[in-house]
Parts: sequence; C-alpha cells; structure tokens
Amino acid sequence: MKKKIRFIINPISGGVKKAKVPQMIEEHLDHSLFEYDIAITQYKKHAKSIAEESAREGIDIVCAVGGDGSVHEVGTALVGTKCHLAIIPTGSGNGLARHLKIPLKTPMAIQNINGLYSLLMDTGLANDKPFLGVGGYGFDAFIAKRFDEYHIRGFWGYTQLVYEEYFSYNPPKMKIQLENETIKGKFLLGSIANSSEFGNGFCISPKSNVHDGKMEFVMLSKFAFWKTLGILSRFFFKRIEGSKHIRIVSFEKARIILEVPLAHYDGEPFEVRKEINIQIIPQSLYVLAGKGYFQQHQLPLPGVTEG
Repeated sequence: MKKKIRFIINPISGGVKKAKVPQMIEEHLDHSLFEYDIAITQYKKHAKSIAEESAREGIDIVCAVGGDGSVHEVGTALVGTKCHLAIIPTGSGNGLARHLKIPLKTPMAIQNINGLYSLLMDTGLANDKPFLGVGGYGFDAFIAKRFDEYHIRGFWGYTQLVYEEYFSYNPPKMKIQLENETIKGKFLLGSIANSSEFGNGFCISPKSNVHDGKMEFVMLSKFAFWKTLGILSRFFFKRIEGSKHIRIVSFEKARIILEVPLAHYDGEPFEVRKEINIQIIPQSLYVLAGKGYFQQHQLPLPGVTEG
C-alpha cells in the first residue's frame, strides 16, 4: 500500500519563492511508494493546523517545505502521533535539517524522502511549549523577537540585525537549577540544545543529538569585542569546549529563572513566564532523517518499508 504524504509549503520562508517546488515533487518523488497532495500556508500558524488535521486524517508523512519556523509548526503538531515529519529545507537557517543531514537542495531533499529513513527522535518541553531543536533565553531570543517584528527574511537580513543590536545589548541575569547544582550569571547566550545547530553552520552544541534522551544547556558569557572572531570561529568550527567564556552542561530536567521573560524555540520568539521548567521528552516524534545522520551516529540504517 502506498504511503500518504502531504507537503505543506510556506511560500515566503527565507525570502525564497517556492513556485517550482510542486513540479520538483512531481519529478523526484517515488510515485510507486507515495500518493501525495500539497497545501499552501495562508497565514502564521496555518501550517500547525494543517499538520494537526493531517495527523487526525491518518496521513503517514507531513513534509514541511520552509524554514525553521515552518518545521517548528509542523513538527510540534506531530509530537506524540504516528505521523512522520519530513523536511524540505528552504529557509535561511535550516538548523534541524542540517543537524539531521537532510540535503539542502530541494531535488535531493525530495529524493531523501524516498529512502524512508525513519528516526524516533526526542523533543523538548518548556512549560507548555514543545520544541524540536534549539531554544534560548539570551541575545538569540532578543534577535528572534526583532526578526519577527521587522518581518525580515533571509541570512543577510538576520546578520545585519545582529550587527545593529549587539553593541547595545545588555545580557540578562539567569538562574539555572539542575539536579545536582545551581548556576547563576549574566549570559549573552543561554541556549538549550536538543540538536546541535542554530542554522547556517553555527553549531551551538556539537555533541548534542536528538536520540540520546538528554539536552545540553550552553552558556556564553559576554566577552571583549576583540575576541569576537575567535569566539565565532569556535561555534562554526565546532570547537567550543575549552573556552573560558563557554560552559556546557547536560540535563534531562531543569528549571530556569529569567530576569527578562523572553525566549525562542526553534527560532520562533515567545513571551514566557520568568520561571521555566524544561524537560526532554524521549522518542516522541517520528522524523525522516538524512542517510548521513545514521552513518554519523553509527545507527542501523532503516530500509524502505511498505504498508
């Protein structure tokens, strides 16, 4: 029996037009394995409602065609269901897609779906808000809010915003309560990482993966301006351990007390309570990963299945 797959296309993610995506799906999807339809989002949070309805309908796979925001909407709607998340990354960051080794070129991403490389991944829960990859409570949350307010799209728009806001940003105080210790400080970044990447190669937590039953909390203290290139290179070249400005701790549950109640989850900004309880939800979302993810982590490679 063919599997049913629904493609949810965000037409504006990353500032990239998606007019050719339906044709690419028709050309590169294996029609002996799938029957498909396409839904186009019309407004914010529309992808979430389409995904929820798809799971209720018994659709086997829902594919987010868009950036990190689209993946967040679709993926969090599928947590705890039997419906698989697939991703065709067309955004400016594509953090989770990069972590899962999903090809960034659309034809290859569609062909990757044909492989049905199914992974049961962990997700996170921050109070009542589920998330998939990375969240944060520092400068990254502040920028995510500005990015959303200014309706900026694309990598260069994001980079310009970071440059304009960095010098006036005052890191907020945070208190992180773990099982065995409490950490206090003012942190430029206070990031929770289920996956490893923010996006665009910026690796916030190189050792994080979505199948180990834990998350990492990454704390970056503010540093002298002349150290900027050195600190950034550590994130892009996955060498963050060893810096006196960076600390990483693993956890399954944590409580965070914030001076400024602002957060982002998977790049989407949220106003939150000042006290946040965070926990990992093991093996809670079926996802179609890239073949390279299984090879990287030496996991058994699933084969194409029928039914």
